[in-house]
Amino acid sequence: MHRLFVGLRPPPHIRADLRAAMGGVQRAHWQDDDQIHLTLRFIGAVDRPVAEDVVAALDAVHAPAISATISGVGCFETRGRTDALWAGLAPNDPLAALHTKVDHALVRTGLEPERRACRPHITLARLPRSATDTPDIVRFLDRYAGLASAPFAFTHLTLFESHLGHDGARYTPIERWPLG
Repeated sequence: MHRLFVGLRPPPHIRADLRAAMGGVQRAHWQDDDQIHLTLRFIGAVDRPVAEDVVAALDAVHAPAISATISGVGCFETRGRTDALWAGLAPNDPLAALHTKVDHALVRTGLEPERRACRPHITLARLPRSATDTPDIVRFLDRYAGLASAPFAFTHLTLFESHLGHDGARYTPIERWPLG
């Protein structure tokens, strides 16, 4: 089985800016440079024939390069416990349109449509289930609330395979398609 997702990688200077903001939260597992991405559409575990259908469907997706800006930070919570810290992206209609195109292409392969709303973000850190919320999280969110970037472009759509391990997930690019 192949655990797949479709993502966008910010350019190196944006990844460096995001990495510079990482730190100061106990027990956080910060993303390394290879992990920094925006998940456009999670696919999940599929067998090889479905993975090949996904590649063929994504071959047909055409869109311009997406201009974006980083806009603040936030967190995801599960049952009142913070489990991830992220950098947000300013509202972006072309990004939402690309998400819709990708979702429609994948539905044509027989995959279920995306049920979650598109909330563009780049995960910065994951916190283990055993971690408890600490003042460090509040300080991080306060310190980087105004995190912003100059406009930058997402220039490629990428199909990634996710490999889960004891040290977290590792992502391998399977196929890339230029935007623009």
